Amino acid sequence: MTKLRIALAQVDATVGDLDGNAELIVAWTRRAAERGARVVVFPEMMLTGYPVEDLALRASFVEASIATLHAVAARLGAEGLGGIAVVTGYLDRRTDLAARTGLPAGAPQDANGDYVIGADDMLQISVWHEPDLKETLPVRPDGKISLPLLNDVQAAGLTPLELKDSITEKLRKYIADPRVTVVVTAMNSRRIFVTGEVLHTGPMPLLPHMTVLQALAQAGFTQFANPKAIYLLRTENGKQEKIPFNYKEVVKGNHPEQNIPLRPGDTVVVP
Repeated sequence: MTKLRIALAQVDATVGDLDGNAELIVAWTRRAAERGARVVVFPEMMLTGYPVEDLALRASFVEASIATLHAVAARLGAEGLGGIAVVTGYLDRRTDLAARTGLPAGAPQDANGDYVIGADDMLQISVWHEPDLKETLPVRPDGKISLPLLNDVQAAGLTPLELKDSITEKLRKYIADPRVTVVVTAMNSRRIFVTGEVLHTGPMPLLPHMTVLQALAQAGFTQFANPKAIYLLRTENGKQEKIPFNYKEVVKGNHPEQNIPLRPGDTVVVP
Protein backbone atom coordinates (compact mmCIF):
# COMPACT_ATOMS: atom_id res chain seq x y z
CA MET A 1 0.00 0.00 0.00
CA THR A 2 1.32 3.44 -0.96
CA LYS A 3 1.79 5.75 2.01
CA LEU A 4 1.06 9.45 1.88
CA ARG A 5 3.10 11.55 4.28
CA ILE A 6 1.34 14.73 5.43
CA ALA A 7 3.19 17.51 7.23
CA LEU A 8 1.19 19.65 9.67
CA ALA A 9 3.09 22.93 9.80
CA GLN A 10 2.08 24.59 13.06
CA VAL A 11 3.69 27.93 12.27
CA ASP A 12 2.97 31.30 13.86
CA ALA A 13 2.04 33.86 11.22
CA THR A 14 2.13 37.64 11.67
CA VAL A 15 -1.10 39.53 11.01
CA GLY A 16 -0.75 41.73 7.93
CA ASP A 17 2.79 40.62 7.01
CA LEU A 18 2.05 39.00 3.65
CA ASP A 19 5.69 38.86 2.53
CA GLY A 20 6.95 37.45 5.83
CA ASN A 21 4.21 34.83 5.98
CA ALA A 22 4.87 33.88 2.36
CA GLU A 23 8.54 33.27 3.22
CA LEU A 24 7.45 30.96 6.05
CA ILE A 25 5.22 28.98 3.70
CA VAL A 26 8.05 28.45 1.22
CA ALA A 27 10.62 27.64 3.93
CA TRP A 28 8.45 25.12 5.76
CA THR A 29 7.27 23.52 2.52
CA ARG A 30 10.91 22.97 1.60
CA ARG A 31 11.63 21.42 5.01
CA ALA A 32 8.59 19.15 4.71
CA ALA A 33 9.62 18.02 1.23
CA GLU A 34 13.11 17.17 2.48
CA ARG A 35 11.47 14.84 4.99
CA GLY A 36 9.38 13.09 2.38
CA ALA A 37 6.05 14.88 2.83
CA ARG A 38 3.78 15.18 -0.21
CA VAL A 39 1.14 17.35 1.46
CA VAL A 40 1.82 20.35 3.73
CA VAL A 41 -1.04 21.83 5.75
CA PHE A 42 -0.67 25.29 7.32
CA PRO A 43 -2.92 26.94 9.94
CA GLU A 44 -5.98 28.93 8.90
CA MET A 45 -5.24 32.30 7.31
CA MET A 46 -1.53 31.50 7.27
CA LEU A 47 -0.84 33.95 4.47
CA THR A 48 -2.55 36.92 6.13
CA GLY A 49 -2.12 36.05 9.80
CA TYR A 50 -4.95 35.36 12.20
CA PRO A 51 -7.17 36.99 13.29
CA VAL A 52 -7.20 39.20 10.23
CA GLU A 53 -10.07 41.36 11.61
CA ASP A 54 -10.55 44.75 9.91
CA LEU A 55 -7.89 44.07 7.26
CA ALA A 56 -10.49 41.80 5.65
CA LEU A 57 -12.58 44.91 4.96
CA ARG A 58 -9.86 46.58 2.92
CA ALA A 59 -10.02 45.83 -0.77
CA SER A 60 -6.33 46.69 -1.19
CA PHE A 61 -5.35 44.03 1.36
CA VAL A 62 -7.60 41.44 -0.30
CA GLU A 63 -5.98 42.20 -3.66
CA ALA A 64 -2.55 41.93 -2.06
CA SER A 65 -3.47 38.59 -0.48
CA ILE A 66 -4.53 37.15 -3.82
CA ALA A 67 -1.41 38.48 -5.58
CA THR A 68 0.87 37.08 -2.87
CA LEU A 69 -0.80 33.67 -3.10
CA HIS A 70 -0.07 33.51 -6.84
CA ALA A 71 3.49 34.66 -6.21
CA VAL A 72 3.99 31.92 -3.60
CA ALA A 73 2.67 29.28 -6.01
CA ALA A 74 5.02 30.52 -8.73
CA ARG A 75 7.97 30.49 -6.37
CA LEU A 76 7.22 26.96 -5.14
CA GLY A 77 7.17 25.78 -8.74
CA ALA A 78 10.39 27.60 -9.58
CA GLU A 79 12.16 26.05 -6.59
CA GLY A 80 11.15 22.51 -7.53
CA LEU A 81 8.36 22.23 -4.97
CA GLY A 82 5.47 22.34 -7.41
CA GLY A 83 4.69 18.66 -6.83
CA ILE A 84 3.88 19.30 -3.16
CA ALA A 85 0.24 19.95 -2.29
CA VAL A 86 0.20 23.01 -0.02
CA VAL A 87 -2.93 23.91 1.94
CA THR A 88 -3.02 27.45 3.29
CA GLY A 89 -5.60 30.09 4.09
CA TYR A 90 -5.76 33.51 2.43
CA LEU A 91 -8.24 36.30 1.73
CA ASP A 92 -10.26 36.22 -1.48
CA ARG A 93 -13.51 37.68 -2.72
CA ARG A 94 -16.69 36.20 -4.11
CA THR A 95 -17.43 37.11 -7.71
CA ASP A 96 -20.92 35.60 -7.84
CA LEU A 97 -22.58 38.28 -5.70
CA ALA A 98 -24.71 40.86 -7.46
CA ALA A 99 -23.79 44.48 -6.97
CA ARG A 100 -25.94 46.46 -4.58
CA THR A 101 -25.90 49.95 -3.15
CA GLY A 102 -22.57 50.62 -1.47
CA LEU A 103 -21.18 47.19 -2.33
CA PRO A 104 -19.71 46.51 -5.77
CA ALA A 105 -20.02 43.01 -7.17
CA GLY A 106 -17.26 40.80 -5.83
CA ALA A 107 -16.11 43.24 -3.15
CA PRO A 108 -15.38 42.12 0.41
CA GLN A 109 -18.26 42.83 2.80
CA ASP A 110 -18.30 46.53 3.74
CA ALA A 111 -15.07 47.20 1.88
CA ASN A 112 -14.60 50.31 -0.21
CA GLY A 113 -12.78 49.16 -3.32
CA ASP A 114 -12.59 52.76 -4.54
CA TYR A 115 -10.94 54.12 -1.39
CA VAL A 116 -8.90 57.19 -2.24
CA ILE A 117 -5.66 57.69 -0.34
CA GLY A 118 -5.32 60.97 1.54
CA ALA A 119 -2.82 62.87 3.67
CA ASP A 120 -1.91 61.16 6.99
CA ASP A 121 -2.99 57.72 5.75
CA MET A 122 -0.50 55.02 6.72
CA LEU A 123 0.68 52.82 3.85
CA GLN A 124 2.63 49.58 3.70
CA ILE A 125 4.59 49.28 0.46
CA SER A 126 6.44 46.08 -0.38
CA VAL A 127 8.08 44.56 -3.44
CA TRP A 128 8.31 40.79 -3.81
CA HIS A 129 11.88 39.54 -3.21
CA GLU A 130 13.10 43.09 -2.47
CA PRO A 131 13.14 43.40 1.35
CA ASP A 132 15.12 46.66 1.22
CA LEU A 133 12.20 48.31 -0.56
CA LYS A 134 9.61 47.41 2.08
CA GLU A 135 8.33 50.56 3.78
CA THR A 136 5.57 51.48 6.23
CA LEU A 137 5.11 55.22 6.09
CA PRO A 138 2.52 58.01 6.27
CA VAL A 139 1.32 60.12 3.39
CA ARG A 140 2.78 63.61 3.90
CA PRO A 141 0.59 66.74 3.99
CA ASP A 142 1.67 67.44 0.41
CA GLY A 143 0.16 64.09 -0.62
CA LYS A 144 3.46 62.37 -1.40
CA ILE A 145 5.51 59.52 0.03
CA SER A 146 9.26 58.94 -0.17
CA LEU A 147 10.50 55.56 -1.39
CA PRO A 148 13.97 54.12 -1.98
CA LEU A 149 15.13 54.55 -5.61
CA LEU A 150 12.08 56.66 -6.49
CA ASN A 151 12.27 59.53 -4.00
CA ASP A 152 8.92 61.39 -3.92
CA VAL A 153 5.86 59.63 -5.30
CA GLN A 154 2.35 61.08 -5.43
CA ALA A 155 -0.04 59.00 -3.32
CA ALA A 156 -2.95 61.21 -2.28
CA GLY A 157 -5.82 61.19 -4.74
CA LEU A 158 -5.05 57.65 -5.93
CA THR A 159 -6.61 54.34 -5.01
CA PRO A 160 -4.22 51.69 -3.62
CA LEU A 161 -4.35 49.85 -6.96
CA GLU A 162 -3.56 53.03 -8.88
CA LEU A 163 -0.63 53.75 -6.58
CA LYS A 164 0.58 50.17 -7.01
CA ASP A 165 0.53 50.60 -10.78
CA SER A 166 2.35 53.93 -10.52
CA ILE A 167 5.12 52.51 -8.33
CA THR A 168 5.40 49.40 -10.51
CA GLU A 169 5.89 51.48 -13.64
CA LYS A 170 8.56 53.66 -11.99
CA LEU A 171 10.44 50.63 -10.60
CA ARG A 172 10.76 49.02 -14.04
CA LYS A 173 13.80 51.25 -14.61
CA TYR A 174 15.59 49.46 -11.79
CA ILE A 175 13.93 46.05 -11.29
CA ALA A 176 12.76 43.49 -13.82
CA ASP A 177 9.08 42.64 -13.37
CA PRO A 178 8.55 44.30 -9.97
CA ARG A 179 5.61 42.88 -7.98
CA VAL A 180 4.37 45.70 -5.79
CA THR A 181 1.88 45.50 -2.94
CA VAL A 182 0.18 48.58 -1.46
CA VAL A 183 -1.89 48.21 1.70
CA VAL A 184 -3.63 51.03 3.55
CA THR A 185 -2.98 50.08 7.18
CA ALA A 186 -4.57 53.18 8.74
CA MET A 187 -7.15 55.40 7.08
CA ASN A 188 -6.25 58.55 9.02
CA SER A 189 -7.40 60.93 6.29
CA ARG A 190 -10.98 59.72 6.74
CA ARG A 191 -11.82 61.10 10.14
CA ILE A 192 -14.68 62.90 11.78
CA PHE A 193 -14.75 64.72 15.10
CA VAL A 194 -17.17 64.46 18.00
CA THR A 195 -17.10 67.09 20.72
CA GLY A 196 -19.16 68.41 23.62
CA GLU A 197 -20.98 66.33 26.21
CA VAL A 198 -19.77 62.93 25.04
CA LEU A 199 -17.75 60.23 26.78
CA HIS A 200 -15.22 59.92 23.96
CA THR A 201 -14.41 63.29 22.46
CA GLY A 202 -12.01 63.96 19.59
CA PRO A 203 -11.26 62.39 16.20
CA MET A 204 -12.94 59.15 15.15
CA PRO A 205 -12.24 56.93 12.12
CA LEU A 206 -14.88 57.39 9.44
CA LEU A 207 -16.18 53.93 8.61
CA PRO A 208 -17.89 53.25 5.27
CA HIS A 209 -21.42 54.67 5.20
CA MET A 210 -21.21 55.87 8.85
CA THR A 211 -24.12 58.07 9.91
CA VAL A 212 -24.52 60.67 12.66
CA LEU A 213 -26.38 58.16 14.83
CA GLN A 214 -23.63 55.57 14.47
CA ALA A 215 -20.95 58.11 15.41
CA LEU A 216 -22.92 59.09 18.52
CA ALA A 217 -23.31 55.43 19.45
CA GLN A 218 -19.52 55.17 19.56
CA ALA A 219 -19.00 58.45 21.39
CA GLY A 220 -21.66 57.99 24.09
CA PHE A 221 -23.37 60.77 26.09
CA THR A 222 -22.49 62.29 29.44
CA GLN A 223 -25.28 62.87 31.97
CA PHE A 224 -25.32 66.55 30.98
CA ALA A 225 -25.87 66.02 27.24
CA ASN A 226 -28.85 67.62 25.50
CA PRO A 227 -29.64 65.03 22.79
CA LYS A 228 -32.38 67.21 21.30
CA ALA A 229 -29.97 70.00 20.38
CA ILE A 230 -27.18 68.08 18.64
CA TYR A 231 -25.87 69.56 15.40
CA LEU A 232 -23.39 68.74 12.67
CA LEU A 233 -20.82 71.23 11.37
CA ARG A 234 -19.82 70.66 7.76
CA THR A 235 -17.62 72.85 5.57
CA GLU A 236 -18.42 72.96 1.86
CA ASN A 237 -16.82 75.31 -0.63
CA GLY A 238 -15.23 77.26 2.20
CA LYS A 239 -18.54 77.84 3.99
CA GLN A 240 -19.57 76.18 7.24
CA GLU A 241 -23.04 74.66 7.45
CA LYS A 242 -24.88 73.83 10.67
CA ILE A 243 -27.18 70.80 10.36
CA PRO A 244 -29.51 69.99 13.28
CA PHE A 245 -29.90 66.47 14.65
CA ASN A 246 -32.56 65.53 17.22
CA TYR A 247 -31.36 62.26 18.74
CA LYS A 248 -34.61 61.68 20.64
CA GLU A 249 -36.69 61.89 17.46
CA VAL A 250 -34.32 59.92 15.22
CA VAL A 251 -34.13 56.91 17.54
CA LYS A 252 -37.94 56.84 17.56
CA GLY A 253 -37.91 56.53 13.78
CA ASN A 254 -38.90 60.15 13.18
CA HIS A 255 -36.98 62.52 10.89
CA PRO A 256 -34.74 59.88 9.27
CA GLU A 257 -33.54 62.59 6.89
CA GLN A 258 -31.49 64.01 9.78
CA ASN A 259 -29.43 60.82 10.09
CA ILE A 260 -27.22 61.67 7.14
CA PRO A 261 -24.02 59.88 6.07
CA LEU A 262 -20.92 61.60 7.43
CA ARG A 263 -18.06 62.97 5.35
CA PRO A 264 -14.37 63.39 6.20
CA GLY A 265 -13.86 66.46 8.37
CA ASP A 266 -17.42 66.60 9.73
CA THR A 267 -17.80 67.65 13.38
CA VAL A 268 -20.69 66.42 15.52
CA VAL A 269 -21.41 68.74 18.46
CA VAL A 270 -23.37 67.58 21.51
CA PRO A 271 -24.34 70.57 23.72
